[in-house]
Amino acid sequence: MELQKRFLEKIYEVTKQFFALSTEEKQKYARETGSFQGYGNDMILLDDQVLDWTDRLYLTTYPEDQRKLKFWPKVPIEFRETLHEYTMKQHLLVEKFYKAIARSLGLKDNRLREMCGENAAMETRFNMYPPCPRPGKVLGIKPHADGSAFTLLLPEKNVEGLQFFRDGKWYKAPLLRDKILINIMSNGIYKSPVHRVVTNKEKERISVATFCNEGPDTEIEPELMSEAKTKIVQKD
Repeated sequence: MELQKRFLEKIYEVTKQFFALSTEEKQKYARETGSFQGYGNDMILLDDQVLDWTDRLYLTTYPEDQRKLKFWPKVPIEFRETLHEYTMKQHLLVEKFYKAIARSLGLKDNRLREMCGENAAMETRFNMYPPCPRPGKVLGIKPHADGSAFTLLLPEKNVEGLQFFRDGKWYKAPLLRDKILINIMSNGIYKSPVHRVVTNKEKERISVATFCNEGPDTEIEPELMSEAKTKIVQKD
């Protein structure tokens, strides 16, 4: 099972079709209070919280028994089938990637996979950034670094917006067609870059991000340490 160009185009298409639906139709899949799954914007955690300029659909996609299908759109008609196929293709890719990264770090092939536990999860977030009348004042997504073990991003291919922070400056990410970007967790050896999404005054942007995380009851132990390389993250 491969992530071929034609299939990635299909992911773009069903994503665009969903966000083009009426607000009434999209609200059928609205996120419930206290839940991250479903359609909507940021979860509001603070009174003075600044919201991102984006529409989102956030779904647990793996393991299959953790899916909440009431949040999986029935329209467009191919959405569910396409997302299931995309998830299974990504899962095979991630399993290979766990091994490849472990080898590159001098670990046993199955070490990273074991650390994430038997119930390692995948969550997919569909993003639509509508045109913004004040792009210099509003961000599509605030600056952040992903906390997942891996993030697989299918980026917008026609409209710039993704930016990465390095050495005190923001740099535009180049437009990539039919490619997957991957962020990695590795005690700082592979950097999880700080990034943001800026808005566009005239054009909307689409992207699809899949976050690969440890199981809900799994605790990640420190790894990749030596006398010269101490652990970066401390346990509370």
